This record gives sequence, structure tokens and C-alpha cells, in this order.
Amino acid sequence: MKRSALFVLAGVLLSFAAFAQEKFNGLGVNMGNLYRMSDARTRSISPENFNGEKGKGGMATTGTGAGASRDLGQTWKVSPSVVIKKHTTYTIAEINEAGAIQHIWMTPTGNWRYSIIRFYWDDEATPSVEAPVGDFFCMGWGKYAPVTSLAVVVNPGSGLNCYWPMPFRKKCRITMENIDDEDMVLYYQVDYTLTDVPKDAGYFHAQFRRVNPLPFKKDFVLVDSIKGKGQYVGTYLAYGSNKNGWWGEGEIKFFMDGDTKFPTIAGTGTEDYFNGAYDFDSMHKNANGTETSEYTEFSGPYTGLPQVLRGDGHYNVAQRFGLYRWHIADPIRFEKDLKVTLQDLGWHHDGRYMPLQDDLASVVFWYQSEPHGVFPVFPSRDQLEVN
Repeated sequence: MKRSALFVLAGVLLSFAAFAQEKFNGLGVNMGNLYRMSDARTRSISPENFNGEKGKGGMATTGTGAGASRDLGQTWKVSPSVVIKKHTTYTIAEINEAGAIQHIWMTPTGNWRYSIIRFYWDDEATPSVEAPVGDFFCMGWGKYAPVTSLAVVVNPGSGLNCYWPMPFRKKCRITMENIDDEDMVLYYQVDYTLTDVPKDAGYFHAQFRRVNPLPFKKDFVLVDSIKGKGQYVGTYLAYGSNKNGWWGEGEIKFFMDGDTKFPTIAGTGTEDYFNGAYDFDSMHKNANGTETSEYTEFSGPYTGLPQVLRGDGHYNVAQRFGLYRWHIADPIRFEKDLKVTLQDLGWHHDGRYMPLQDDLASVVFWYQSEPHGVFPVFPSRDQLEVN
């Protein structure tokens, strides 16, 4: 065997040996690798351990549970929650090592549109995540509905859970701003791991938008400020119908890497993008033998219509919908930039498409390398109000 061939073979064997011996960092856990050992350290932040310190949980002697635990004392659920005063911002978590958020649970009281959650990675001055807490957890209309998906789970009664993996290299800071005129109570737990983060790991981002009503013949812009390289991984849409009739004919469009008038990806309809069909309707046979159709809620690992508010025929007459679509198995990758739009489209009586002017709010989710593009100015409280 020639000397050059020997060198090549030796290099291949060394590379294989290095790969085989590479330590698992504890990230990307699934049923296929759950058995693997790791040097990652598990930590958790809650009102019973504000800093996630090892061996420092359950030490509180004051807190929102002090009255209930007065006969039991320390270690007996003395501090299960915090009060966030009106017009103040509370720091939920601050972590100063490399690692990743793996799970967040919380249940906030008050108006979920008036509680704004923000995430800051490393030393950035502006947030990578900024959204009302309800919309971030697929509850944009402020009312509980069950969600059973891979990324977001909402359990009775209003247990909000997030499983998006969120790596960071230096620091993580999570805050909650209460813009309401009333104090709120927040129960929460942030579960994370301290470990090495791969060089190719992107940072998690989420951005909220709302337009009510949408101007006539204008597309709803879900996001147009994404700059850099990354992948788009999810959409939540809180859709409020401002008229009678079907509302979901509009196409979603992804303009990427320099696209101008025409996008690279164009969907075929709103219910199609959210992986439903034919108006999300199902047929029901009545007692008299006739058939009627109605909206059908569903919630799955990647897609769902978990919320349909049908109106009460009195003051709350508007029909409202909550939908999600996670691009976990099919992330939309971009190299330089990304813009996402949605048409608001129904029907005229004579079979022509009708541009609508509805109430549209969204949270979009993506990963990218930093720095991120400038987020739009966050809406005022009056612009956020659900009425």
C-alpha cells in the first residue's frame, strides 16, 4: 500500500475514533438517546429557588404561601409563586453559564395579553423573544383550551408548557412585564441544563404581531425583520373574524434570501397551511335525519386548531380561532433573510374571492445566528386589547 494511502486510512480511523468517543452533551434528548450518559448538569428555577442553585431549593421563610404554611414552617411550600405589581417587570430567570432551556411551565393570573414575556441571550440589549404570554403559549384569546403538541402543551386548568429547546453560550435572562392596571400572580418553573453548546446551534427567537382590522386588500405580515441564517420552525395565529362566512382561503408565503414580488414558498390556503381541509368542518346527523357541519377543534404533535370561540349571541358575538403549525419535521431554512405574509380571504356570494379585514395576531418562531434584525415597536396596551 502506498504511503499516501496509509496516511488517508490513518486519518479516517482517527476521525472515526474521535467521533465514537465524543461525549454526549445532554442536548437533543429523545427516546433514541435517552440512555446516553452525559456530564450536563440539571437545574431548575422557580419561586422556591430563584437562582437555580444546587441544594438551595425550598429554603424560603417568606412568600405567597407563608400564611398557608404557618403551622408547618420552612420546606413546606412557603414560596410557590410571585406577585408582579402593575406596570413593573419581573426577572423570571437569569443564568450565567452555557446551557439550554429545556422546559418552561407557568400559570399566570390576569390578562394574558397584558403579560409580556421576553428572552435575552448572552449579552444582547434587545430581546430575541417578545410576545404576550398567552399568544406565546397558543392562548391568544385569553381563555383556556387544551393543546397537546410537541412544542407547546396546555393542560387543565391553564397549565402553560413550552418544550422548545433554547441554547445559549454565555447567559440567559427571561422577564415578564405586567402592563395591566392590576397586580398579577405568576407560578412558574424553568428547567434547564448547564452544558457545552455546539458551534452550529442557533438561538431561539419569537416575535408577535397584531393588526386589527387588516386594511383592505393588504397582506398580513407575520414577520419581515429576520436577517441572518437560520430556520423558521413555527406559527401561531389568533384569528378573529369580523364578518360572517368562511375566512380561510388566504395563502401563506415565505419570501427568502432576496425574493421580491414572488416567494419561494406559496401555500394554497389558510386551513391547508395548518394541515386541515374544507373549512375544518365535520358533518353531524341531527335527530330529524338532516346533516349539519361545524368547526372541529383538534390538537396534534405538529398542527392544531385547539380553540374555536363561537360567540354567545349577546355581547360576545365574534367568532375567534387559535391555530398552530410547527415546522419541526420540515423547518424552513434561509441563508440571508426571511419574510412571511398571509392573505385574509373569504368568498363573495357569487363565487369570487373576497379580501377580508379581520383581526389577525401571530407569534412566529425561528432559530438563527445572532445578531438578529430589529423587532418592530411593541404594540401599546390599547392595541393589544381583546374586545
